[in-house]
Amino acid sequence: MTRRERLQRCYFNRELDRPAVYCRTGFPNDDPSYDSLKAYLDRHTELKARWSGCQFESGYPMEIRTERYSVDFERRIEVLHTPKGELQCSRLVSLKGNPGLQETHFVKSVEDAEKYLSLPVPEPAGDVHTFHAMEADVGDKGIVDIGIGMNPGGFTAQLCGTENFALMSVSNRDTLHRLCRRQMELMLRRVKFLLDGGVGPFFSMLGQEYIVPPLHGPADFADFNVRYDKPVIDLIHNAGGRIHIHSHGSIKKVFQGFLDMGTDVLHPFESPPHGDITACEAKAMARGKMCLEGNIQINRMYEATPEDVRRETEALVSDAFDDHRGLIVSPTASPYIRGKGELCFPQFRAMIDAVCRV
Repeated sequence: MTRRERLQRCYFNRELDRPAVYCRTGFPNDDPSYDSLKAYLDRHTELKARWSGCQFESGYPMEIRTERYSVDFERRIEVLHTPKGELQCSRLVSLKGNPGLQETHFVKSVEDAEKYLSLPVPEPAGDVHTFHAMEADVGDKGIVDIGIGMNPGGFTAQLCGTENFALMSVSNRDTLHRLCRRQMELMLRRVKFLLDGGVGPFFSMLGQEYIVPPLHGPADFADFNVRYDKPVIDLIHNAGGRIHIHSHGSIKKVFQGFLDMGTDVLHPFESPPHGDITACEAKAMARGKMCLEGNIQINRMYEATPEDVRRETEALVSDAFDDHRGLIVSPTASPYIRGKGELCFPQFRAMIDAVCRV
C-alpha cells in the first residue's frame, strides 16, 4: 500500500494494512536543528502537502503600523476600513521567531460588528493550477491538504476575542449569528470556486476549539459550530470530498457534534490534563464513522524517552486500531521549541518506527 493510498483509506474510513503516521509541519523558521527530523518524516511518514484554498480572495483595505513593545516583541496594529467606519486590532509579534499574542480584536461591541458586517463578501477568482502541480509533485508519498481556513464560529470568536464572544453569546447572540452566517456564505463561495476548478478531494478546516467546554457547552457547540459547518461540509461531501477538522481542548461532551457536522478526520483527541477523552472513548464514538488523528502529546517528544514514546504509541494502536481502520498516529501539534530538533528526533523516530512495525 502506498503512503497516498493509506491516507486515502483513512479519510474514506476503509480498512488499512497499518495505521498511517503523520506529523504537522509548523517548524520554527530557519532552524537547522530540525533538518534530520524533516528528512526522516519525508522518508518514512504519510505526507500532507499544504495548499491554501483561501488565496483567491482580495483582502480588505487595511493600514498596518508597528511600534516597539519590548526587547522581545513589537506591537503590530491593523486598521481595517469598512463602509461604516474603522476597526482596529493589535498583536504582539515576536522579534525572535517565537509565537505571538493577540492583544485586542476588531469586534469589541455590537457597533463594531455592524461595521464588519458592512464589508462586501469577496468573490474568489484566479487560476488554481498550483494545486494540480503540487499534487503531481507529491505523487504516491501522500496527499495535498486543501486548507479552507477558520470555520464560521471559530472565525467569529477570533474576530471578537474568546471572552467577548462568550459575553456576546449571552447579551447579543443574534449579532454573533449574523457574523457566522456571513462567514459561512464566504466559505461556501470559496469551496464552490475550488470544486469548480477541480480542486479536491482532501479539505481541512479549523477553529471549532474556540467554542468548546469549559467556556461553552454542547448547545453552543451545536448552535455556532455544527449549524454553520455542516452546509460547508455537505458541499464537500456531495462533490466526493472529505474534510479534516483540527480542534484542541476538552471535546468529550461535544464529540457527537463533530460526527453530526460530518467530520471525516479529527485531530487531536486529548486525554487529561490537556483534554478530557481517552483513546478508547474516542474510538468507541468514532468507530465506523470517523478517522482519529493523534494522539501523542507534543511535549512528550521533548520530555520523554524514546522507549516511553514507543510504549505510548503501541498502547494507542492497541486502543484505537482493533478494527484496522480509522487511525492516523500523530503528535498533538507541530515541533515547536527552537533549537531543540536534535533533542526530539529520537522520540519522533520511536513513534514512527513503532507504527511502521504494526
